[in-house]
Amino acid sequence: MHKIIEDLNWRYATKKFDASKKISSSDLEVIKESLRLTPSSYGLQPLQFLIVESVAIRQQLIPASYGQQQIADASHLIVICAYSDLTDDHVDAYVDNVISTRNSDPEAVKNYGGFMKKTFAEMTDANKLIWASKQAYIALGQLLHTCANLRLDATPMEGFIPERYSEILELNAKHLTPILVCPIGYRHSEDGTQHLNKVRKGQTELFKIIK
Repeated sequence: MHKIIEDLNWRYATKKFDASKKISSSDLEVIKESLRLTPSSYGLQPLQFLIVESVAIRQQLIPASYGQQQIADASHLIVICAYSDLTDDHVDAYVDNVISTRNSDPEAVKNYGGFMKKTFAEMTDANKLIWASKQAYIALGQLLHTCANLRLDATPMEGFIPERYSEILELNAKHLTPILVCPIGYRHSEDGTQHLNKVRKGQTELFKIIK
């Protein structure tokens, strides 16, 4: 069996974490670099990843997560946020990064930046946030596979109250909107979910080859 398939069969949405086990700093650096390399539309990366280590803060977040104890018991909690005010400054910062990283022709890159600015100017603030939120889901997929490859457990969650997260983590002042949360760490030996067979549709139902 291919290593990728082994990784994906190994992972599951962990229901109970072992609070005594912590992720090593070296594994955390791999996770951070993987998230940094996540693809995004235009390459703009309209996201920020909050890595919450504080157990005290995570205890505050449990009621805002519908009582899901994984929030506090996991080694770390990753909150994937999107910028709620995508502006020309974000595009300008991206353009400057392209120019410095690739030693690109400034005029050519600035023209591309102008195209992006025009595209975003035609979008409502709500649609900008929807667009940025879609990039968060791409990052989540990469996070889950990276964790599986490291044999770290992860539980993707949409079940939380964004407004309460924003209050507790003081996100409004930073112009960030929490989109997804993902506790990461090590499964507890008592988590019976890990022994269940993975339920997925078969390939014949999922795939149609068009020739």
